[in-house]
Order: sequence, then C-alpha cells, then structure tokens
Amino acid sequence: MASILKVDAMQGVTTAGSISVTGEGNSTTTNLQQGLAKAWVSLNGTGTIAVRGSNNVTSLSDGGTGDVTINFTNAMSDANYASVGNCDTNSSYSVQFVSMFNNPTGNTDAAPTTTAFRLGTRESGGSGRDEDYVIVATHGDLA
Repeated sequence: MASILKVDAMQGVTTAGSISVTGEGNSTTTNLQQGLAKAWVSLNGTGTIAVRGSNNVTSLSDGGTGDVTINFTNAMSDANYASVGNCDTNSSYSVQFVSMFNNPTGNTDAAPTTTAFRLGTRESGGSGRDEDYVIVATHGDLA
C-alpha cells in the first residue's frame, strides 16, 4: 500500500533551515533547499515583453532588442548564483541563444546583483534578437 504524506511545512531536526534527502543509489545525501530553483521565468521577449509564468520574479525590464533584465521578488544572498536559460527560434536564423549577464551582443559584461540580472538573446551572427519564448531558471541561496 502506498503512503501519502501531507504537510504544510517541513523543518530539519538539527538545523531548521536544512533538510537532507537521500539521493539515487542510497549512497549520498543532498540538501533539499540547495537543489531547488530559487527563481524561474518563462517570458515573451517580443513586442512588449511579458512574463508568461514565473516564481520569485517580480518584473522584467526591456533594454532594447534582445536585452532583458529579470528582477527578483526576493533577493538572493549574494550575486554568485547560477542562471541558465534557453530560447526558441522564431525565425529562419539557424542558431539563437541566451547569454547570461551580458548585453545582447555579448560584448559587455553586466554583473548580476542580488536583486536582478541581465540576459541577451541573439542570433548566430551575434546581433541581438527578440525571441517569442525565453525560459530561465536561477539556483543559489535566497537572502
């Protein structure tokens, strides 16, 4: 018979903010909080940019063609988090990609802060390009 566990909150016994979970193979453990995405967003990057769905993202700032700043609802503990993303191909260009912490041409670093980071979407020739679907997830520690 299968078990169902229903809870409103989980708290570690020895450390309230830390819960360890046994990993695959039962040989290691991982920290549950460390493994969760602290923010994610699916956005429309064309025309008037807009959030399609998100968690811990309060707003977007449009910096021009292929240039978006993602603003967090709750700050990260420091600017050393990891963000990964992808975008679709809404045109005949063979390659589109997301460049984290850069302007759309990738020539200027835009250092992340605890409350926001900048990303660029561009085509294979390096020019900034607005994309219909951009998805991004951020991992790190919340403040």
